Amino acid sequence: MLSIRKSTANDLPAMLALYADARRFMAENGNPNQWVNGYPAREMLEADIASGNSYVCEEDGKVVGTFYFVIGDDPTYAVIEDGAWLDDEQYGVVHRITSALGSRGVASFCLDWCYRQHGNIRIDTHADNIPMQKCVLKNGFIRCGIIHLENGDPRIAYQRPKVG
Repeated sequence: MLSIRKSTANDLPAMLALYADARRFMAENGNPNQWVNGYPAREMLEADIASGNSYVCEEDGKVVGTFYFVIGDDPTYAVIEDGAWLDDEQYGVVHRITSALGSRGVASFCLDWCYRQHGNIRIDTHADNIPMQKCVLKNGFIRCGIIHLENGDPRIAYQRPKVG
């Protein structure tokens, strides 16, 4: 059974291993330009944990997924091109989501958990990250346009709005 809890410093080795596996998987599957140079760095994950916005997904006591989730404005979402956000309501943001290689349904479980915390969620991903694009669309997200990271790199932006 899957469950989600806030990450702690004790989770760092498992989180770093998940991200290392994700970088390798992406590079081997047509997405060599996302999460390069050891991104996300240990220091970023430590800051995420300290902020209280880092989470792990566990199955039978083993960490099988991790992500960052916060409710509030994301500066990189202030400008969107080739489209528009679905609304201007307060939203939650999911970043750096990954799951263990070979796991099934972990990312969907995490995204659904985020949506249950706050029923208006935004997320973005690299144009070459086809598995993530399929995952967010399968989970009720709608493609809204293109945003740019602080370094100028473009990302496809999605939103799962409130229902009703």
